Formats: sequence, C-alpha cells, structure tokens
Amino acid sequence: MPIIQVENLIKKYNGNEAVKGVSFEVKEGESFGFLGPNGAGKTTTINILCTLLGFDSGLALVNGFDCKREAHKVRQSIGLVFQEVTLDNELTAYENLKFHCYMYNM
Repeated sequence: MPIIQVENLIKKYNGNEAVKGVSFEVKEGESFGFLGPNGAGKTTTINILCTLLGFDSGLALVNGFDCKREAHKVRQSIGLVFQEVTLDNELTAYENLKFHCYMYNM
C-alpha cells in the first residue's frame, strides 16, 4: 500500500484549475520530490495532502486515510514543518505548538 496515493486530483480557484488531474504514488521508503515551474500546483497539492486545503475532485490518501473525509486521522499520522517561520517570540515553544494545533483544528 502506498504511503501517499493521489489520483486525478483537481483544485479550482474561481474557475481556474490550479491542480489539473494530478496522479502519483509514493511507496514507503521512497524519496519523492515535486519539481515544476511557479504556478504548477506544487504548493496547492502539498496543502491538500496536509489537509490545510480542500479539493474539488479526485482521490488523496495519506497513510491510507482520505484527506477529505479523514483529515483528523491524516493530521495525526504526519509531521509538518512550515515553509515560513510563524513563531511568536513572546510565546514559549509549548505555547507556539498549542497555538498552531488550535489554528489547524488538531
């Protein structure tokens, strides 16, 4: 069973397709990278797989959990490092983690 399974994934913004029928699998132990020009849908696809963004159609499974119907289970099964530094220097490490969990409904 693949760790990540994506089939015909589509995400639209105001009628424009940001992700256009993307399909791929990542098996346990494989290294995988997304390459492509700006605007190709890489960040959108990753945000869908992390359940930070919904999608219009297709299939997105992470660790066997459906990103649309089982977002909580997906989030419990992954680790996420944000691209941008989003820490509040006035909070402790624990408070920062708690805040991010609250913001992402974890």
